Amino acid sequence: MDVQVSSVAERPDRLRAVFEMADTWPEFVTNDPVGTAHYGRIASELPEYALFAEDAHGEIVAHAFSVPFALGLDGRGVLPARGWDQILLWAFADLRHGTRPDTVSAVSVTIAPHAQGHGLSAVMLSAMRAGARARGFREVVAPVRPSAKHREPHTPIAEYVHRTRPDGLPADPWLRVHARAGARIDSIAPASMTVGASLEEWRRWTGLPFDTAGDVEVPGALVPVRCEPERGYAVYVEPNVWMRHAL
Repeated sequence: MDVQVSSVAERPDRLRAVFEMADTWPEFVTNDPVGTAHYGRIASELPEYALFAEDAHGEIVAHAFSVPFALGLDGRGVLPARGWDQILLWAFADLRHGTRPDTVSAVSVTIAPHAQGHGLSAVMLSAMRAGARARGFREVVAPVRPSAKHREPHTPIAEYVHRTRPDGLPADPWLRVHARAGARIDSIAPASMTVGASLEEWRRWTGLPFDTAGDVEVPGALVPVRCEPERGYAVYVEPNVWMRHAL
């Protein structure tokens, strides 16, 4: 699929269309409180890091968001166990305090449902890397959400992530895209995203009863959701995989 990749900084007129693009994210993922507070700020406060792709008809078929942050700041230095959530918190704290960033982290790559299967994820990842390189960064990191892990919610992430094909590339498709782009696995982010909500909210998001204590398998979840009926809530703690792209 031939596409034109631009940033919201270059094309602010397309901002609304970027956010209106259809996607396939499970609803509970979009209710992570850190993401709710900060994800939408990327396009408005860091528009050069909000990329989107248009097809030949001008329809937006993909977008990719990233954030700059200071990994080398005192008290940091290593990629955080709280992954996706922590990176957003760090990035906007650095922006607020005027801290000079030294690293770019991927935040999301989203492909419109009808455009999936055409290699756009690799296109958007490449554009993200190129943008970071052009701004003088030497590394892009990514808290990767393995795209097929939801099929095996009870498999430990540390076991899943090291599965490879005969050619040596990761068995997981999204990890494989990163590996083909030159990334290496750094570590596991065991609590990359945390979604805690009332049982009523979980029922609304998933259509499941959430009336039994223990682990609940939820479509699209990488690990089971922990249900606590007596306390009236359930909690999802998603693991991701940190990958590092040298530029």
